[in-house]
Amino acid sequence: MRIAQISPLFEAVPPKLYGGTERVVYSLTEELVAMGHDVTLFASGDSLTSAKLAPMRDEAIRLDPTVKDWVAIYYKYVEMVYRRKDEFDVIHFHIDYFPLSLFTRQNVPFLTTIHGRLDVKEFIDTFGTFKDAPFVSISNNQRKPIPHLNWVRTVLHGMPPKILTPQPVKQEYAAFLGRVSPEKGLDRAIHITGKAGLKLKVAAKVDNADKVYYDTVIKPLIDTNPHVEFIGEINDQQKPEFLSGAHALIFPIDWPEPFGLVMIESMACGTPVIAFRSGSVPEVIDDGVSGFIVDNIDEAVAATKKLHTLDRATVRATFDRRWTSRRMAEDYVDLYQELAQQPARRLRAV
Repeated sequence: MRIAQISPLFEAVPPKLYGGTERVVYSLTEELVAMGHDVTLFASGDSLTSAKLAPMRDEAIRLDPTVKDWVAIYYKYVEMVYRRKDEFDVIHFHIDYFPLSLFTRQNVPFLTTIHGRLDVKEFIDTFGTFKDAPFVSISNNQRKPIPHLNWVRTVLHGMPPKILTPQPVKQEYAAFLGRVSPEKGLDRAIHITGKAGLKLKVAAKVDNADKVYYDTVIKPLIDTNPHVEFIGEINDQQKPEFLSGAHALIFPIDWPEPFGLVMIESMACGTPVIAFRSGSVPEVIDDGVSGFIVDNIDEAVAATKKLHTLDRATVRATFDRRWTSRRMAEDYVDLYQELAQQPARRLRAV
């Protein structure tokens, strides 16, 4: 099939450091190419891909301090894709609501995977305006704020099996990986590991939007809790040793997480996850197999005492069974083929 992948422009594909959606787009694109499809990736020019790259700007927006209005960039972006629409059998968007008005008025099959939270009034109103457009959720839980959309599939994320693998290192700490923000629960992770008597290593990004939170809430906790080591952002080459050296990944979220890519990254390294029961967590963690699902800090502390009952080889085997990019790509190809056989807006929701 001739497939267009439309990535966000905030990070390169794959992202140099933190970046969930762009990482998923990379995994999907590379797997589709490996399966023999003709794939064009629309992304920033500093992206690396086996597909045909259609650069929409020279570098990722995050790296360009001259950008004053990224919405204007996206407005042009959607138009550039539209002008090439007839080159493809299906167009797969990963840029939220931006393409909906234009692409619901044309005949080339398209779909939009929504990667973020939906429990925001503006999102509910905007997405709800396009009830016939085909949407893909990344967990069933993600659908809850707008259940009436034309949800045509839930496709859970996957990643290449060889990027992150278990390393022969000793487990000496608990890990926190991802982003520092109130909803990610780093403050909870600090309290959990303190009560459990575990060292905590934090490999996380601090966005400008979260800098005040970091300075006023997290940094004082780090400064007064000697068991915490803040590393900062790490890349894919650093993740295998970081995650393999952890007794567990602590994932104490305080929001309806749409998916949580770090959970399967941890599993890829054979490292179990202790996660709060919210959002997608029950769909991702096999409780008692690849980790423990808990409801509060005390239960999380208790779970740290049971980590010895989990087999790290089984955690990795769970990843291989459920979370590879090949499984994800096959799920999407089934949907692409169905879309190509009938107008996208007529595809039946499931």
